[in-house]
Amino acid sequence: MIDLNDQVVRGYLTRLVDNDGLIMIERMPEGEVTDEQIAEASEVLLNVVRRTLFTLSENKLATCKRERDSSSGWLTYLWHLDMTDIEPQLAKEKKKLTRNLKIRLDFEEDNVFYVCPDGCVRMFFNDAAESEFLCSICGEDLIFQDNTDFTKALKMRLEAINTK
Repeated sequence: MIDLNDQVVRGYLTRLVDNDGLIMIERMPEGEVTDEQIAEASEVLLNVVRRTLFTLSENKLATCKRERDSSSGWLTYLWHLDMTDIEPQLAKEKKKLTRNLKIRLDFEEDNVFYVCPDGCVRMFFNDAAESEFLCSICGEDLIFQDNTDFTKALKMRLEAINTK
């Protein structure tokens, strides 16, 4: 079973299924169980349990088996957590995050920005020059924004991700 105390795993699952979904995962009974049994055991609302199960299934972290009751004809869905595919999912998320951070870093390094001191707008140099370095919302003078600290933070974050 996956270590639900791992900060990376918890963060990924929380982002995927919210806090209630994470509670459901932590309290889910072993084996194949119905959504009603999961809701009862986890004390999470049935609609949240169902939404969480479908999200987990879409992400290949839960499996579902359908059984038909021979006497009534009703279908019963039996759910089972299967977290064996979480490592590839985390690797895919890491790759996507790295790509997005690199795009943002390139954007920040390739542009010059001016901002309103009141926080109304952030503009490219050309747009600021076009507006005569005045805020289009409040009319204040725009000031140069030194984004060196932000680009350093992006680089540090990228380095931290790539060393893990």
